[in-house]
Amino acid sequence: MSTHAGNTPDLILHRGRFTTLDRSRPEATAVAIREGVFSAVGDDAEILPLAGNATKVIDLQGRRVLPGLIDNHLHIIRGGLNFNMELRWDGVPSLAVAMEMLKRQVAITPAPQWVRVVGGFTEHQFAEKRLPTIEELNAVAPDTPVFILHLYDRALLNAAALRVVGYTKDTPEPPGGEIVRDSAGNPTGLLLAKPNAGILYATLAKGPKLPLEYQINSTRHFMRELNRLGVTGAIDAGGGFQNYPEDYEVIQKLSDEGLLTIRLAYNLFTQKPKGEKEDFLNWTRTSKYKQGDDYFRHNGAGEMLVFSAADFEDFRQPRPDMSAEMEGELEEVVRVLAENRWPWRMHATYDETISRALDVFEKINRDIPLAGLNWFFDHAETISERSIDRIAALGGGIAVQHRMAYQGEYFVERYGAAAAEATPPVARMLEKGVKTSAGTDATRVASYNPWVALAWLVTGKTLAGLRIYPQRNCLDRETALRMWTENVTWFSNEEGKKGRIQAGQLADLIVPDRDYLSCPESDIADTTAVLTVVGGKIVYAAGPFADHDAPIAPAMPDWSPVRAYGGYAGWGAAQGTPLQRSQNALACGCASACGVHGHAHARAWAKSVPASDLKSFWGALGCSCWAV
Repeated sequence: MSTHAGNTPDLILHRGRFTTLDRSRPEATAVAIREGVFSAVGDDAEILPLAGNATKVIDLQGRRVLPGLIDNHLHIIRGGLNFNMELRWDGVPSLAVAMEMLKRQVAITPAPQWVRVVGGFTEHQFAEKRLPTIEELNAVAPDTPVFILHLYDRALLNAAALRVVGYTKDTPEPPGGEIVRDSAGNPTGLLLAKPNAGILYATLAKGPKLPLEYQINSTRHFMRELNRLGVTGAIDAGGGFQNYPEDYEVIQKLSDEGLLTIRLAYNLFTQKPKGEKEDFLNWTRTSKYKQGDDYFRHNGAGEMLVFSAADFEDFRQPRPDMSAEMEGELEEVVRVLAENRWPWRMHATYDETISRALDVFEKINRDIPLAGLNWFFDHAETISERSIDRIAALGGGIAVQHRMAYQGEYFVERYGAAAAEATPPVARMLEKGVKTSAGTDATRVASYNPWVALAWLVTGKTLAGLRIYPQRNCLDRETALRMWTENVTWFSNEEGKKGRIQAGQLADLIVPDRDYLSCPESDIADTTAVLTVVGGKIVYAAGPFADHDAPIAPAMPDWSPVRAYGGYAGWGAAQGTPLQRSQNALACGCASACGVHGHAHARAWAKSVPASDLKSFWGALGCSCWAV
């Protein structure tokens, strides 16, 4: 038995199958937790006698237990402020179901509010393989503004939204973007990133915001949704229109009140093109690297360091060339960071950008050694072996995210299947020994669901099922799990503190609803948690452990899409008539039968629904599954 100094445990979990990721003891059946830390890890016979009168003891009934998942790149602070306003199409298998959700939300959304679908999905996940048309949006929402963001490439606005944002035939074309117009020059409602997403995000920023009380509630609901999926920690990558410290008021308040259920390390993201150096000079004077505690702490700079180095990935567009000013501006900022011993993270999609940035980092390293600074590149989809070696030599890291699971089809269309086989070359990064971890880049591109990312790492498939990676670039399940747990801790300078189920580490763990290590590959993406523990506290419980749950106040305002749909794949649990609830789940079963997207729970539900209802609903999807 592994032990840690302490007295009577606060919590004991036993009769489980713990995957500890501790190589000295990879398996266990029980753990004891005291004051937020694993105090003992071992067998039931060793751990149960430690219980005292006040110890809570939970029988895990033979279920698999994993360390809590840590997302290396999540826009949780910004996402939390808006979560309650957003209708999530994450995991929705059919455009027909998505549009029904939209129609129902429009019906209850009061003026002047918008209905927003902001990322987390791709048209390829839909059985119809397309986005809605502007005409379809206008039909379901003639008066309520609707804004739909699709990846980094486009946004759809209905006529009511166009009126509200004020785009007319006289509106000039935005730099790096396009307002698509009809033959008379009037905006159609389609906005394109060409190649940067500035016009998309600037338009979204015109929408109403929630008041402070609602933003606090919204952030709590977003954290609970992440807990439901087994996420216990994240590194926040900042974001556009996320100013420090103004837009950190909500997360700071929750931290001060001890209400965070996600451990959060945050990076500061510059907001001022041509004023980046001033931002970081100011922040290094007024903020201290690592300030905070185990729940909320400063993690350095980025992901935006200078706007001249921002190569937004939009694989529908040609690769953008960075400006000639990139090196000079980047050097100014990174010197400030290196002198103040601040780590940084840098958004970089293409190897051409990474290579030029490395020229700068190597130059600075000759004057100010970068050893010991846990700096890293984000994304790195087309990184070369040469660049991987250069990163390793400088002591840096690479944080990958599953954006290709959402955009792989577009990449293959533009660059070919052969080029996609190692985009990014995750297995090769690990073989070369460079620090590497995984995350999502949610919420505006990929979904925040970690299991979709784990499935991508293991299967090499896009969300729609396209196999883009050969086996040599896929990971075994334990390696993928380490990418989401202990590997991430280097990126927040917390190695040895969390990421494993080990005496002395922070007591963060999850009990998934299926055995991640042995379930069919096709089931990985559908995983949720039935028990999530952060710092020894149960922050989410469902199914056989539901009695241990501590629900939070309902989502605010009362028209919030979260009340009806929750978050990922929330269409399956939406409130409504029994037939409506069945229809939402059956859409998934229908798509599964067509080989698009498998969800066993929906197929099981289908067996209990009258055949006439199946025929009616599946027929509406243009599918003949009801007949077989």
